[in-house]
Amino acid sequence: MIDRRRVPELWHRLDVTVRDLPFGVLLLVASFLPGLRGNGTEVGGLPTQPVDTLGGVAAVLQCLPLALRRRWPALCLALVFLGFAVDQLNGYHLVAGTALPIALLSAGSYLERYRRVTLLVLSAAYVPLAVALHRRGPGEPPAEFVTFYLAVALAWGVGAWMRSARTAEAERRGRVAEDARAAERGRIARELHDVVTHHVTAMVVQTEAARYLTAAPERLDQTLTAVSDTGRRAITDLRHLLDLLNPDHGTGHDHGGDHGTDHGTEARTPPVGRLLTLVEQTRRAGQPVEFTEEGTPAASTGSADLVAYRVVQEALTNALKYDHGSRTSVLVHHGEREITVEVGTDGSGSPAASPGGSGRGLAGLRERVDVLGGDFDADRRAGGGFVVRARIPSGSPS
Repeated sequence: MIDRRRVPELWHRLDVTVRDLPFGVLLLVASFLPGLRGNGTEVGGLPTQPVDTLGGVAAVLQCLPLALRRRWPALCLALVFLGFAVDQLNGYHLVAGTALPIALLSAGSYLERYRRVTLLVLSAAYVPLAVALHRRGPGEPPAEFVTFYLAVALAWGVGAWMRSARTAEAERRGRVAEDARAAERGRIARELHDVVTHHVTAMVVQTEAARYLTAAPERLDQTLTAVSDTGRRAITDLRHLLDLLNPDHGTGHDHGGDHGTDHGTEARTPPVGRLLTLVEQTRRAGQPVEFTEEGTPAASTGSADLVAYRVVQEALTNALKYDHGSRTSVLVHHGEREITVEVGTDGSGSPAASPGGSGRGLAGLRERVDVLGGDFDADRRAGGGFVVRARIPSGSPS
């Protein structure tokens, strides 16, 4: 048996002509019901005539082409108009005449090409029909034919409005999708900047220091080990970011045997608790860092903990680049509704032989903090060095 819950899904899988056919069949059956005979559309005032074979043809021409109203709207409109003309000229006045405004609405809504030409041809065809009905009938005033024309033209207008509304909605969705893609690209670009810049800067500084340690094998070995560890961390973090670009990410598919637990959300979005690891890595690159963490991290901080981590990461990267060897302080305070971060150097160091900055890091941090409704500030100190401060709202207390 077919699950009744799947019936709508199966129905929408059918071709559109199959889905539109039942309404035409229903209208055709109604046209032959005795109680409805002669109660259809009447233009021109001709007396109602009994339905004969030609009347049956007129009913079929008006009803069954409705199955084509979305697939081939122009053909549907032509056949329905032909049936309507036969219907009115012979005085059948079938309920099937209701198909004309439906066909016009569908043509206005779904016709892709030659829309104006179709409307002009139809209007031109209506003129001889109105003249013929006027001559064969009791002589209805021309205003009646004009009124009928305006009424069915309104159906076309409604269809055209539906078409424009559908197009506008499609364009809106396209813009929303493009904005979402641009935002995601920007987010991933910021993540790549933070991860790559920090790790590579540390590796460059450590490698430069290794040049002067050839006479101290133990310290040289420690420095090279630090470079190796930093490189592995960089590869791990980059792997997490590449997972974000993988369409199957998060679906449970395993695409590599060496990923292990690297797919975890915790590793991809480092909490403030991992700051100690970040500080230790910076110390191993030759930067004396004093780390202080106050308060208790909230159970749930949304994106605040990740932004705080990135603030500290970018500030320590800049310390390695522009004030290498200077005393550096990192203060992180966890409040009930916010996380405050302050990172500063005393200016006693010197620029390291590392790639120059692009300015994206601080700008990206300011943007991230602003999105969360916080404050961000980065200034040089009067006596040398710099200080970075950030206040990052973390939501209501748990």
